[in-house]
Amino acid sequence: MSDTLRIDGRTATDHRPVTIERGWSTQAEGSALISFGNTKVLCTASFTNGVPRWLTGKGTGWVTAEYSMLPRSTNERMQRESIKGRVGGRTHEISRLIGRSLRAVVDTKALGENTLVIDCDVLQADGGTRTASITGAYVAMADAIEWGRERGFVAKKATPLSDSVQAISVGIVGGVPMLDLAYTEDSSADTDMNIVTTGSGKFIEVQGTAEHAPFDRDELNTLLDLGLAGNASLAAIQREVLGAAS
Repeated sequence: MSDTLRIDGRTATDHRPVTIERGWSTQAEGSALISFGNTKVLCTASFTNGVPRWLTGKGTGWVTAEYSMLPRSTNERMQRESIKGRVGGRTHEISRLIGRSLRAVVDTKALGENTLVIDCDVLQADGGTRTASITGAYVAMADAIEWGRERGFVAKKATPLSDSVQAISVGIVGGVPMLDLAYTEDSSADTDMNIVTTGSGKFIEVQGTAEHAPFDRDELNTLLDLGLAGNASLAAIQREVLGAAS
């Protein structure tokens, strides 16, 4: 499997080049510009002291996320959803996925009555926008929490983050299990799957669909192993970007 060359020269078990530019936005409390190959997503984290009314006085914080794609993030211009007058189902689904994934590693009691809103804006799409969003959002969120700690909104000894979170796509293309699908691979995949895990290797979410052909248990196990290995590599990149003390 690992000897199979793909259109961009990678083997089946290689992810695309990954870069994370921490602190890309000067205005946001936390931010990261993440690239999975040609897929580029700007993740910003906004920290607010206070929580929605339904959480006021309960001693717990809140984390939520919003996802969107710029009109020319794709080959042909898309109309802005704000112009359409409604948010599409795909956008809702991915926003909720990002929020769930981040909340899985946040101790909201330790966060205190503070709110984190993570915005993931796709600047350029070439497959894996949701997985890149989750991976970059964690870095932005970690920095926003430290921003709040420095200003006394988060207790100095509190540990709001129980682990890191990262995500990557896997799939079966032409009968070959592959890691981190670019758009041309994703669009022709027999099976497409997104895997979200913690840095310690626990699963948060697995989204898998047989697009053109059903997959068996052995293929599922292979895809899960590919995803775990890919996410372990992403976790190492996150640690390097944030620094050992983060």
